[in-house]
Amino acid sequence: VQLQASGGGLVQAGGSLRLSCVASGSVFRVNSMGWYRQAPGTQRELVAIIRSGAKTNYADSVKDRFTISRDNAKNTVSLQMNSLKPEDTAVYYCNANVQRRRYSEGMDYWGKGTLVTVSS
Repeated sequence: VQLQASGGGLVQAGGSLRLSCVASGSVFRVNSMGWYRQAPGTQRELVAIIRSGAKTNYADSVKDRFTISRDNAKNTVSLQMNSLKPEDTAVYYCNANVQRRRYSEGMDYWGKGTLVTVSS
């Protein structure tokens, strides 16, 4: 299973970016997809996650600014980031919990990360 993320870049504070990630390979079912981020000197943290029933959870710091969505048919997840702040600067990682076969347990997979830089 491979996760390929795209959409990072440099943006001014108050601007918007959209991240996308696609899961490919031996995928029977994608249980959940999400985005995590890691700023220099900090631990990786959850930004947003969307589960099979479209239930979402967000970090308090991004609520009302970020929106996560998924396309189950294409095994993709997107993160629309609005009103970006300098403290949103980090490497963003795509995560997916994937069942490779009908009766197998889900396993977590990670993309390589995409850098988001928000200038003040």
